[in-house]
Amino acid sequence: MLMFTTKDTKASADRLSLCRELLLRGIKFERQVAMPVCYRGMELECGYRVDLIVGGLVIVEVKVVSKVLPIHRAQLMTYLKLMRLNLGFIINFNVERLRLGLPRIVLG
Repeated sequence: MLMFTTKDTKASADRLSLCRELLLRGIKFERQVAMPVCYRGMELECGYRVDLIVGGLVIVEVKVVSKVLPIHRAQLMTYLKLMRLNLGFIINFNVERLRLGLPRIVLG
């Protein structure tokens, strides 16, 4: 049985497990994608990192939280806007049933 000392450690394990599953299914993805921000013509490295970009089209943010909060949705919306993508999911692995922890964000 695996024991985790922090939610970050659990999130890392869940993120890696998800990546392994995508790999086994032959689905292309990028992990921990750095996202620089342009400000007045200069590219700034702000430390923004997208957990996963699946198929070049969908951003997936992995969380291990008791509840997905508005700040988590705002974070995903910011990433979608900066990456010029329209679809993203927050996968919260801290739920009894995974389907209960899958908010979808669509920019239109």
